[in-house]
Amino acid sequence: MKFYVGSDHAGFAVKGLVIEMLKSRGHDVIDMGPENAERVDYPDYAEKVSRAVVSDEGSFGILICGTGIGMSIAANKIDGIRAAHCNATIPRRWRGPTTTPTSSASASGFRARA
Repeated sequence: MKFYVGSDHAGFAVKGLVIEMLKSRGHDVIDMGPENAERVDYPDYAEKVSRAVVSDEGSFGILICGTGIGMSIAANKIDGIRAAHCNATIPRRWRGPTTTPTSSASASGFRARA
């Protein structure tokens, strides 16, 4: 499966963990940014990932941020996208040096509708 993954600054560390996990399971993963944890505007990345998913039939998108609500709303504004807001606590085995013991993430998972 092919996944386009993006985040805002709040989801940057978790994005790296998700990408690593997907790749370890043999999936094709495209990191859509950002490149670092500096502050960014989440709608920019929601649009970037959503447009990539719409143009690549059969692919999926994952957007990670602090709450996930804004990301899912922004993604759903793109014609052809249906994003769902999901909350997840990061499993201890996924935690890296940049995550805290209480790290959590909210994500929007989606694909283009036919």
